[in-house]
Amino acid sequence: MNFSIENPSADLAYQKAILNSVSRTFALTIPLLPFPIEKVVGNTYLLCRIIDTIEDAAELTPASKQDLSQLFLDAVLGKTLVSKFVEPCLKALQNYSNHDELDLIAHTPTVLRILHTCPAIDQEAVGRCVSIMSEGMSHFHGKQTQSGLQDLREFEEYCYVVAGVVGELLTSIFSQYSPNFAKNIKGHESLAIAFGQALQMTNILKDSPEDRARGVSWKPAHMSQVELLHIAYFKLKESLRYILLIPKQDKGIRQFCFLAFGLAVMTLNKIATQKEFNSKEDVKLTRNTVRMFYVFTKLAASYDGLIKIFFHLFSKSLRKL
Repeated sequence: MNFSIENPSADLAYQKAILNSVSRTFALTIPLLPFPIEKVVGNTYLLCRIIDTIEDAAELTPASKQDLSQLFLDAVLGKTLVSKFVEPCLKALQNYSNHDELDLIAHTPTVLRILHTCPAIDQEAVGRCVSIMSEGMSHFHGKQTQSGLQDLREFEEYCYVVAGVVGELLTSIFSQYSPNFAKNIKGHESLAIAFGQALQMTNILKDSPEDRARGVSWKPAHMSQVELLHIAYFKLKESLRYILLIPKQDKGIRQFCFLAFGLAVMTLNKIATQKEFNSKEDVKLTRNTVRMFYVFTKLAASYDGLIKIFFHLFSKSLRKL
């Protein structure tokens, strides 16, 4: 399959622009990374966002989602022409309301061209991540019910295929860039999975009112909100350990991880203060809070003590549950 590049700078400009359109949070965090990492992580996020778009399309049947996910995976792995995915996907999503995400799907060839300019080892890691996520989501497409997932094991499996595998990918990419991080993380690879799962559990809890309104729940059935917050808090503690293994000299990587972690901590802490909420807007962090925390991470990323103090102070409501 030919991934020739007509205009690399234009492709990268598109990646940066569409990233800002489809995710303000990741558009804020990804540029913190050193450029070679920023390029592949931003690219991977867009590939994952395409998978998410297919999953989130309420008008599609589980079978249609599985078919489109397989076509997308085949395109990413070079097993079929990209057009074999793009054309049927846009047709299936012709009534989809998010035009930025539709534009991203239309530019799948652009995203894949960028991927194929990355080092081979990163391409392989991205292919593994997208394969696990795409196949995993296809598996869970048929499990979307109002009552939720079967049990805690299934919940953690879902969080793994959606986000834990991204933690593994980040670890692989960071390790190629930082030999010291590669040395530190050896034997502690499970922390990378917990880091991704903690972020996903935050999203599931935050988005639960909207999911419930469309007849879906990604929570495990028969588990209370408090029990889930306890599990999320444990994942956050594991995430903290992960961040502290990143060498201080790799400040961009540390700040990237700490920013995502901190926003999750503050969001879960806010959820813990409310017995129930009717919309994710009720627990959404204000832009001013995000802005101030972003500034704080520039300083705190270099100091283990400040990171630990932040977690202690802003997880207070979680610890009291």
